[in-house]
Amino acid sequence: MDTGDTAWVLTSAALVLLMTPGLALFYGGMVRAKSVLNMMMMSFGAMALIGVLWVLYGFSMAFGDDVGGGLLGNPFEYFGLTGLLGADNLVGTLPAMAFVAFQSVFAIIAVALISGAIADRAKFGAWMVFAGVWATVVYFPVAHWVFSFDGVVSEVGGWIAGAGAIDFAGGTAIHINAGAAGLALALVLGKRRGFGREPMRPHNLPLVMLGAGLLWFGWFGFNAGSATAANGTAAVAWVNTLAATCAAVLGWLLTEKIRDGHATSLGGASGAVAGLVAITPACSALNPVTSIVVGVIAGVLCALAVGLKYKLGYDDSLDVVGVHLVGGLWGTLAVGLFATADAPAAVDGLLYGGGLGQLWIQFYAAVVVMVFSFVVTWVIGTAIQRTMGFRIDEEDEVAGIDQVVHAESGYDWGTLTGGGGRVVGSPAKPTDARHASTGTSEVNA
Repeated sequence: MDTGDTAWVLTSAALVLLMTPGLALFYGGMVRAKSVLNMMMMSFGAMALIGVLWVLYGFSMAFGDDVGGGLLGNPFEYFGLTGLLGADNLVGTLPAMAFVAFQSVFAIIAVALISGAIADRAKFGAWMVFAGVWATVVYFPVAHWVFSFDGVVSEVGGWIAGAGAIDFAGGTAIHINAGAAGLALALVLGKRRGFGREPMRPHNLPLVMLGAGLLWFGWFGFNAGSATAANGTAAVAWVNTLAATCAAVLGWLLTEKIRDGHATSLGGASGAVAGLVAITPACSALNPVTSIVVGVIAGVLCALAVGLKYKLGYDDSLDVVGVHLVGGLWGTLAVGLFATADAPAAVDGLLYGGGLGQLWIQFYAAVVVMVFSFVVTWVIGTAIQRTMGFRIDEEDEVAGIDQVVHAESGYDWGTLTGGGGRVVGSPAKPTDARHASTGTSEVNA
């Protein structure tokens, strides 16, 4: 065991865990005021549930010995983390439990990311059922495919890892996976009432920027921590993450300025996330200059991609598809284009004389994960919708999901405006919010 490596990985795990509350703020600020608490609760609910499932069987499914040709780890091998507590159980230079901790926070945020695609219209209980099922049948197996290398934890690992695809910190397993799932759920639940006709602007841009800042901060643990050691690989990943993200902000803002005449705070925050997504799979394979190139292109691509929902008619509320799916695809393919053998991954991409081989492997891995996630998510979402119901009633959506589902409001409008009557933050019967002719519903809308 190396104490420096252990300290860095545990610190990185804490940084990545902070990203989920950061995501809650980022998503919460982007919805309308009447939905902010529900939006944030979807992230916190995922954090609570997936943390428990990871301990029980998730880690074993992701990193247990392969039981299906590289498709699945043995869910009973480390059930309840049995056999991993001893000081002599190491993963490389780390105590096994440090590795367990680090990988757990990736599982948490992968699930939470999906929630942005169905903002304003999903039942919280149905979301929690979905989160547990999706993690079990989609994320845990895909994590095994991508992150379970032969001889690291299990004797025989996943097929994507074995095929030589480079996904240093989760471009396929997390961002493409969650982005494809978000698209499937958006199609299952349908459009928000008023989509394309009514303004659905972010209600609190300072919250968005605060959330983006926390995501950016935590992402250094996400990427540099994936070296699982305090070494040169971690340092390269850190610098490449900085370079790409800064460049993506500039790319998004420039696109907005040319297209719309204004560079916005929402664009700056979204550009940062787009750059972080794109560099995630590639941060060990590029040099800092090509990281800037990848970041700029990510900012431009994702800024353009978020408008696809209006042209194609799907309602991806907070642009999970435009940022995470598109950004994840670009970053994964960028490895095959810009990888250099001088970087820690030690492979050459097409533009560095490596030919088409690595690009093909990256493309194949990305497409398989995308298709698998979309199809299985559509099946899960459809089953929940037809049984317990996934989408809230239209009148509840109009009244505000916070009041109807959680009996709370994010803002005490009565106190803020000096008005009398019922305090918005107090519990209320759903009918109070749905049928009020004045007050909370109109203000929150």
